[in-house]
Amino acid sequence: MANIISVDMTNFESEVLNYTEGPVMVDFWAEWCGPCKALLPIIEEIAGEVPSTAKICKLNVDENTDLARQFHVMSIPTCVFLKDGSEVERFVGSRDKQEYIDTLKNL
Repeated sequence: MANIISVDMTNFESEVLNYTEGPVMVDFWAEWCGPCKALLPIIEEIAGEVPSTAKICKLNVDENTDLARQFHVMSIPTCVFLKDGSEVERFVGSRDKQEYIDTLKNL
């Protein structure tokens, strides 16, 4: 089972960009964002259903504005999917849980 890892400027490179064992999904969120809070239980379920090589990360945009800017996150929630450090897919807003799982399994 994949764990949900909080990432920020101090560990983003090691946890996300340098991870090569599988896909990484980064959930860009904020505490004040209602849709982000609604997505959290879905993210937790996804973490339990994807292959163990997949990595699920959460990044608070209010605390990491430079990273949000670097990834051109204009609205939240935004989930960015990376493979070998490169973005390969992006979901803006909430999607059906199975879409997240299928994307992670197919990367």
